[in-house]
Amino acid sequence: MPVISAPQEFNTEDLYVNLREMYGIPLHLKCEGFNFAGSIKLKAAASMIEAAERSGALTQDSVLVESSSGNLGVALSVIAAAKGYRFICVVDSRTNLATRKVIESLGSEVHTVSEPSAEGGFLAARLEYVRGLLASDPRYVWLNQHANPDNWRAHYRTTAPQIEKQFPDLELLFIGAGTTGTLMGCARYFKEQPRPVTVVAVDSVGSVTFGGPAGVRMIPGLGTGVRPALLDTSFVDDVVHVPEGDTVRACHTLARGGFLFGGSTGTVVSGAQRWLGEHRPGKDVTAVAIAPDLGERYLDTVYQSSWVRDLYGDLDGDAADAHGQELTDLSTGALQS
Repeated sequence: MPVISAPQEFNTEDLYVNLREMYGIPLHLKCEGFNFAGSIKLKAAASMIEAAERSGALTQDSVLVESSSGNLGVALSVIAAAKGYRFICVVDSRTNLATRKVIESLGSEVHTVSEPSAEGGFLAARLEYVRGLLASDPRYVWLNQHANPDNWRAHYRTTAPQIEKQFPDLELLFIGAGTTGTLMGCARYFKEQPRPVTVVAVDSVGSVTFGGPAGVRMIPGLGTGVRPALLDTSFVDDVVHVPEGDTVRACHTLARGGFLFGGSTGTVVSGAQRWLGEHRPGKDVTAVAIAPDLGERYLDTVYQSSWVRDLYGDLDGDAADAHGQELTDLSTGALQS
């Protein structure tokens, strides 16, 4: 029986969903949403805060500030509440309303950026806002999840070894790319092991992370408008870009099976399905994909029919998505440095 005194002390590590029956593919989905922050970001938040405390950069007089599309903001709010820190989360207008309310309910502040930068989009605008806060008061401490190595170290120490423990014969690992903390931590770990594991990054169409053209993205979580400093493509074997329409389709398919997952999970599942169909058709491989969060915070977006229809058209028909990207044009290919 787990007994804890702080919310960051608990996370379910050994829960997987077998998607073979639902999708007809050999894929196990590692569920990372069962903790008090509701996502895998609790690991990174705890790792970065603990490192900042050890270094002396973070004290009780400090004010934490971070740019987040949502999940890390919730995770930092959970830990800030438990430890008594003041926290300001800088989000943008795409961040789910439910996520913003959770952050505020935990006692943290939400500052919303409403206009994207001409170059770098909403992420660049959020980072500029954070830098302005830092310049205004020396008490502000920025963990900077996009460049902080304690982000990927959290997954090197926990997520990857737990996957190896459950799947010692692992052949393929699919990981969504946002800050690339989860991707880099797991990829670094498995590249050091004697058994080869193919690591496939899953990104959103419109993200610049792997050198693709910038485009409008409405589902928070995966993808960036500014290439993350943490990314080292030498550890990644392949990349799949998933249009948001396919993300929504995957989320709805999972929900019809009784599994309500978040947008990032829909992207990863869609990308893994496509990659396996193209590269391992009909083969019985040992493959795992990481599901970063659950779906309750997406009820007003991914699971709201009018929101989906306004942005992506009729996903049951042959419509293209709202940004001119054909839903069947999912790009898979070599990494671009």
